[in-house]
Amino acid sequence: MKQNLHLGLRAQLALTPQLQQSIRLLQMSSLDLNQEISALLQQNPLLECDDLPLGSAGSESAQGDADPEMHATEADRGGGGDEVALDLAWGEGGGAGKQGQEYGFEEGFNLKDQAGLSLRQHLLDQVAMMRLAEPIRQRVQILIESLGEDGYLSTDMKELAALLPDSPEDEHERLEVALRVLQGLDPVGVGGRDLGECLRLQLQALPVTTPWRTEALRLVSDHLPLLAEREYGQLRRALGLSSEGDLQAVRDLLASLNPRPGAVYAAVATQYVIPDVIVRKTGTGAKAHWQVQLNAEAMPRLRVNALYANILNHQEGGSTLAAQLQEARWMIRSVQQRFETILRVARALVAHQQGWLEHGDTGLRPLILRDVADQLGLHESTISRATTQKYMLTPRGVIEFKHLFSNAVATDAGETASSQAIKAVLRQMIRAEKASQPLSDQTLSDALGQQGFRIARRTVAKYREQMHIEPATQRRRIV
Repeated sequence: MKQNLHLGLRAQLALTPQLQQSIRLLQMSSLDLNQEISALLQQNPLLECDDLPLGSAGSESAQGDADPEMHATEADRGGGGDEVALDLAWGEGGGAGKQGQEYGFEEGFNLKDQAGLSLRQHLLDQVAMMRLAEPIRQRVQILIESLGEDGYLSTDMKELAALLPDSPEDEHERLEVALRVLQGLDPVGVGGRDLGECLRLQLQALPVTTPWRTEALRLVSDHLPLLAEREYGQLRRALGLSSEGDLQAVRDLLASLNPRPGAVYAAVATQYVIPDVIVRKTGTGAKAHWQVQLNAEAMPRLRVNALYANILNHQEGGSTLAAQLQEARWMIRSVQQRFETILRVARALVAHQQGWLEHGDTGLRPLILRDVADQLGLHESTISRATTQKYMLTPRGVIEFKHLFSNAVATDAGETASSQAIKAVLRQMIRAEKASQPLSDQTLSDALGQQGFRIARRTVAKYREQMHIEPATQRRRIV
């Protein structure tokens, strides 16, 4: 084999450490950036910061209070371990205000308003105040430890009895007694083994004179599948009701209950966001325009330690401090570049989507990453990094930059419309429909066509699913 040596020139992109740092900082959220700077401040004595922005060290920051119409999603309303989806107007956490006093407990008994109180601790506190035989108390505590976040008991009683010291028969009997104790605690419905039992416990706690209580008990005990399948005619006959109005009254009573009694105590991690830019309208009339500024509260005020830098200027040769000085200067420059890029991108987005600022989602225009990249002379990946986990504070709330991007959809006029704008129109149509006669996907497609949007039925179905809206057959309600 003959070996030869060839010389040649070749262009190759090399990512310097400074460039790598700039890319990494650009894709960070403001909170992540603050944490990164906090860590570096601990390691590098040449880097100083007047004060870190909000949210860096446990401080509070602006929460995402965007228009609920923009970010509304359907919460998971299912019960623990029960797979049926019932057509009831339950809100998050179930029927508000229906626990405690309204269920027959003495005023002040409900402890759910105590800050940081968990469901487990709330139940254990009640057990501690009860006069129970020690074996029963221990088994109630075991059942409490077996509860899920929603307050459901998903552990099989026979399996649990087999794990306890006495014979399975004796343990099963004791566990049944302990279960009755648990199911008598607050919140009402806790300890239910499925959705039907959870609702039944709450209905049984209501006064006997409560209208439609008897029919509701029969429904949750024997006919929940009919309700889940929306077989209203068959359900009305099974309950012996004379009219659809009576059935609706029973359903309204069920909707006032809480399908997730333990959820009110569930620990929910609060998510904070710091707006990177602030958008406000200035001027009036023809002189009105939208102004975009960086949020000063989100910008760390970094500087190099002047004393150490002065000492290094009079030293020769490399040292650890010299490397840290270079690192500090790189960080300051990278942070500056990050905010300059974010501001440029934000101004381009606002200039293109002024219709959204004026009219909401119906005013959105088609816009993709490439459009902004071409306008600013940047790569699409840079635009993606500059818009991910970046937020702007607007008169319509705090939104992520990416909310202002939308794909194009053709119209009858030969122009294009934003898919987000079409979703907003679709949402308005569904909100305005009659509850007893919901609009089918084909009807919605035809209605959009009358407004100039050429949207196929399957596209309507896709948009509806993306907005977590049920099909017409599941939206129908008895009025």
